[in-house]
Amino acid sequence: MKSKWFVRAVLLPAVILFATFMVFPIVSGLVIAMFDYNPLRSENSFIGLSNFIKLFHDATFIKSLKNTLTFVFVTVALNITVCLFLSTLISSLRWGRLRSLFRVLFFMPCVAPLVASSTVWRGLYSPKYGLINNFMESVLHIPAINWLGTPAFVMPAIILFTLWADMGYNIILFSAGMDGIPSDFYEAAEMDGTNAIKKFFFITLPLLGRTMSFVVAMTLISHFQMFAQFQVLAGRTGGPNQAGNVLTYYIYKTAFQAKDMGYASAIAIALFVIIMIVTLIQQRASRVDWGY
Repeated sequence: MKSKWFVRAVLLPAVILFATFMVFPIVSGLVIAMFDYNPLRSENSFIGLSNFIKLFHDATFIKSLKNTLTFVFVTVALNITVCLFLSTLISSLRWGRLRSLFRVLFFMPCVAPLVASSTVWRGLYSPKYGLINNFMESVLHIPAINWLGTPAFVMPAIILFTLWADMGYNIILFSAGMDGIPSDFYEAAEMDGTNAIKKFFFITLPLLGRTMSFVVAMTLISHFQMFAQFQVLAGRTGGPNQAGNVLTYYIYKTAFQAKDMGYASAIAIALFVIIMIVTLIQQRASRVDWGY
């Protein structure tokens, strides 16, 4: 009996923190979404599910939803692919200090604040003075592109920046997962004359199952919630033709510029449900029931 009380006492602070910072905000957001809520008004009327019904008729919400899904799935796919490739190259290096050096170099952009990094990259994307366009014109002989002023190039520009800024975390995780794979598997494969490509697809990739499941889940969740680069690179209007407007930025504009907290809460609840559904599907699809 005493042990049960001890366990409850130890878990109580964690439960309080979880309820305060996770459960209470979600419930509060759901309640606010039922009102035509403006914090500057003294009275806010109850409107039931009207804010949620409005989502299906809101062209800006639908556009932001499409942009969000495009950004998340394209960026996550590229992130995982590039990080796997780079992690494999880094792990293949024989000198431990050289491996550590490359891991630090790739992780450095993750340390910099996204707002500061986005501001620097906005300068790099400048159509007249940006280094990217100067390189394209002088070296590749390609005409300059107005990256942030052309609807077709706004999202690719943001995706490219996000890859640069966010790859370091996954490279570290994949490298740690690869270092944890027993060398016996590779030694047995080498004795059978297996080449590097087959070792990757038939040994490394399958044995990275648990690491892969964690990395994909965390990357999906974090990319659904990204905001800073869209605010800086796409601007206050969400870019030309709202090509860079995503749900997180739409929530911000609706809540703090239009002061429509009720509708912003409804969008936030919709985003929460989307993240939950996508994460559950991903966890179900990548379930790993083995060990080594």
